[in-house]
Amino acid sequence: MSRNKRSIKSSLLNFIRENPGKPYNYKQIAARLEIDGKEERDILLSCLEELLSEGSIEELQRGKYIPKLSSQFVDGKVDMTKAGAAYILVEGFEEDIFVQPSKTRNALHGDKVKVLLYAKKEGKKQGGEVVEILERKKLTYTGVLELTKNYGFLIADEKRMNTDIFIPGNKLKGAKNGEKVLVQIVEWPLEAKNPVGEVIEVLGQPGEHFAEMNAIIAEFSLPTKFPDNVIEESEALPFEISAEEIGNRRDMRTEVTFTIDPEDAKDFDDALSVKSLENGLTEVGIHIADVTHYVKEGTQLDNEALQRATSVYLVDRVIPMLPERLSNFLCSLRPHEDKLTFSVVVTLDEDANIIEEWFGRTIIHSDRRFSYEEAQEILENHEGEFAAELLTLNKLAYKLRDKKFAEGAIAFETEEVKFKLDEKGKPIEVYKKVRKDAHKLIEDFMLLANKKVAEYMFKKTKDVKDKPFVYRVHETPSEEKLSNFARIASMFGYKITIHNPSGISKSMNRIMSDVEGKPEKNMLTSLAIRSMPKAFYTSLKTSHYGLGFEYYTHFTSPIRRYPDVIAHRLLAKYLSGSYSVKQEVIEDQAKHCSAMEIRASDAERASIKFKQVEYMSDFVGSVFSGVISGVTEWGIYVEMDENKCEGMARISELMGDYYLHDEDTFSIRGMNTGKVYRLGDRVRVKVKDANLMQRTIDLIILNDDESELAHENKKSTETIGSLGFSNIDKLPVFDENSPHAKPQIPASSRRNIGKNTKPKTNSKPNGRRKK
Repeated sequence: MSRNKRSIKSSLLNFIRENPGKPYNYKQIAARLEIDGKEERDILLSCLEELLSEGSIEELQRGKYIPKLSSQFVDGKVDMTKAGAAYILVEGFEEDIFVQPSKTRNALHGDKVKVLLYAKKEGKKQGGEVVEILERKKLTYTGVLELTKNYGFLIADEKRMNTDIFIPGNKLKGAKNGEKVLVQIVEWPLEAKNPVGEVIEVLGQPGEHFAEMNAIIAEFSLPTKFPDNVIEESEALPFEISAEEIGNRRDMRTEVTFTIDPEDAKDFDDALSVKSLENGLTEVGIHIADVTHYVKEGTQLDNEALQRATSVYLVDRVIPMLPERLSNFLCSLRPHEDKLTFSVVVTLDEDANIIEEWFGRTIIHSDRRFSYEEAQEILENHEGEFAAELLTLNKLAYKLRDKKFAEGAIAFETEEVKFKLDEKGKPIEVYKKVRKDAHKLIEDFMLLANKKVAEYMFKKTKDVKDKPFVYRVHETPSEEKLSNFARIASMFGYKITIHNPSGISKSMNRIMSDVEGKPEKNMLTSLAIRSMPKAFYTSLKTSHYGLGFEYYTHFTSPIRRYPDVIAHRLLAKYLSGSYSVKQEVIEDQAKHCSAMEIRASDAERASIKFKQVEYMSDFVGSVFSGVISGVTEWGIYVEMDENKCEGMARISELMGDYYLHDEDTFSIRGMNTGKVYRLGDRVRVKVKDANLMQRTIDLIILNDDESELAHENKKSTETIGSLGFSNIDKLPVFDENSPHAKPQIPASSRRNIGKNTKPKTNSKPNGRRKK
């Protein structure tokens, strides 16, 4: 799979900027970027022309290019460290710009800023200083209030908020010392050490379920209710489907149709219909809720859905993209009700080859609502309601899955942690979500629909101006990150090919198969996923590397994802031949949706981490087995087998020896005993503490010298040896915002394999309170 335009343009711009004093011609640039082949060379020429027209580069002599002098100022996003230094992420730059703490100009994590670039020194990281804050990412923060006689300070939950917020006495709104509150920054004069804020809301006592969950909602600025005008619009929508509307659609209400969803689901996005044809062919309808019939472009309902962009699934609640009337009733494909859908109907042979395909609006009538467990039981026992149809779909799904992997998809199987909560929201059970055939069946047909819609839309619109589409893109991973993962995998005896895309996927799949059932499975799967770039939405078609698809979009979940709404809307208009839209409009919406997806994911992880800590608070003093998931100079991180909760044991508290950290081999070794603890080793730990406020679990590693666990560790230690991992900091194994961790800025990179902040206390460091 050749490099795409986005990747080549980024590499080109970075190369020219890193060599500001010397002009390069087209052939020299192609050689330095290792570009060969007509397709990639044509893309390079196109990128040079675009950068010239954008003013990013200039032609010093005919055919020789240098960066434009005005590019000494760039705009970027702040990635703040706990120590107060910043790394500025600039689109088109492969490396971040380092800014010292004294040069951040009161910028905060996530802010958009203008940066003055310093002259780059050979072998050194690009430096600069913030000269202007263009846009604050957020102004509200949650945390614990510390009061003095006349004023207070907010100790923020945000791990990369490296200053406290000063709150004048008349802005406390009755909040008491030690309470969890929501504070808004109102000003931050350049000469002031701390920003000035005011209390917006008292959330409750730290550690309490509702206080902490509401703090997560506030921390990520998640909406808590729909505006009145949005609710009014949704309430005005009729349940009845007119005869005229039915007449404009393909009527599939007589086909055998059902949904398969989680037991507690209420918003049913998708349904499948199945019908046997002659000559061994099968017609499968993939029916998706027709949200765009109800959510019209430009309405208050549509504007709110776009702003939210996605539903957010916290442990104890869902923050929906659409009001309940739509998500759970009007749009939801409930059983025994006529429903409006947008469908992909395919005719498949016995090997799941597509003989015919059709796209369009339909009306369906679901005969049955299956839970995953109910469908799985029928698949296993070969009997039950619609057993023949389910077994036919499952057989075809296996064929589709085989094709997907044969074409280069990577088989990542991660374990998802779920909680059972009591009536007060307290977790009383932690369990792993198991993916069986019923889950995979639905996934395979949804992937097929997404793929075929994207393929159809690209071919229909590629040569037509003002007919963009929205794609789900996953770019080829960098060789550096893959190399770092390969080094870790080699510690456990696994090999990976990193020099060609097809070889990467094949060797990744081999590893994923080989680790099944082994202690290192979760750790290596997690590391493999983190070695991959993040998927995102864009109007510029490139492939989806992880799935091995040349064309891919999101079409199948419009109740909970706005990009799917965009895809439905554009497909409907293009099918009718009556639509024109500017690409920049779709691109702006795609970027917004990507950002909101990241926000939702971060909030969901925060809620899971809190519930894990809350659950473990009942097991202080208990002993568990686990696997070392990370080793840093200050601690050993262990993921416990039984509940998949991760905690940390401080190296300073290990008994019987003085231990030194070996960064190259991800291990610590006792100076006197030679005892080694290494990434992937099995250990037994005792839970020392579970801190609800900091969302951390403190562990003590037990001394098991004579145990089978220690014997396994000894064998792995004998076979691994020193590997010299100089750049593994590119692969963060853990949550880098953990309050356990401390700042580290290796010479080779801004990130380390471990965490990069350390515990925050309620003590007052010298000078912290000075305003």
